[in-house]
Amino acid sequence: MVWIVKKGISCLLILLGVTFVTFALMYLAGGDAISYFYENQGTAVSQEIMDAMRKKYGLDQPFLLQYGHWLLHALTGDMGESYVSGRAVLPLIASKIPHTLYLAAVSIALTLVVSIPLGVLSAVRKDGWCDSLAGGLSFLGNAMPNFFVAILLIYLLAVKLQWFPAVSVGRSTSVALPAVTLAIAMSAKYTRQIRGVVLSELRKGYVMGARARGVSEGTILCKSVIPMASPAIVTLLAISIGSLLSGTAVVETIFLWDGVGKLAVDAIMQRDYPIIQAYVVWMAGIYILVNGAGDVVSRLLGKR
Repeated sequence: MVWIVKKGISCLLILLGVTFVTFALMYLAGGDAISYFYENQGTAVSQEIMDAMRKKYGLDQPFLLQYGHWLLHALTGDMGESYVSGRAVLPLIASKIPHTLYLAAVSIALTLVVSIPLGVLSAVRKDGWCDSLAGGLSFLGNAMPNFFVAILLIYLLAVKLQWFPAVSVGRSTSVALPAVTLAIAMSAKYTRQIRGVVLSELRKGYVMGARARGVSEGTILCKSVIPMASPAIVTLLAISIGSLLSGTAVVETIFLWDGVGKLAVDAIMQRDYPIIQAYVVWMAGIYILVNGAGDVVSRLLGKR
């Protein structure tokens, strides 16, 4: 219990530090979001209107006052308003989260279905043709960046074969290509990690003892090796879930998937600082929460 409390306090301090650093970087980056907004619209306005807008959003105040004002409001759930649309930031991000959650869930499911059996089989058939094939596919999956995989899948499966839509069009099949794009890279990483963990377990004394007693390989794997390897798998899963829930910006943008990542990219292009700051808080919070939960689950599994 004490360990959980200490973990919670450290996570809050990390989150506070992330918000401060992010706010400072945006402040030091320069550039005037208000000027950019009017220029992007092709609207010429007077200096008085510009100054009034800067005052409205507190951009005329010193850095520490701006940060303190933002932090106090953020603690009450008010993340400010978008400079571009004028909408409240928190509801705007909340409206995109279900799309990102759906994409993350499908990607994780595909990854587990592929990587766990393939990783275990590679370890059991070490140095065999299956292990070599899995190693080659894992190397290829890790070597290809997501944007290249996305373009390749669009060309093959959407343009040539026309099995799936190239971009999100509101149909259930729209999730296929972005989910497969994400699952390829994650499966490549998971397969090698799971192989290494299972191989390590297979070399331990309890496995040799079970074999000496005549226990079948399938029983050893299912009842001993995989449960013992589960803490490492949970840790990997926690890292991937954090990455997916924070929004995979490149993939969501390529497929026009209306998630948190695409919202963040659009905000960066438009210098919409309140959305960028809120996105960073969301991303950091997800990483901290998921990885903290993963540590707790790993500890519990390790004590079994």
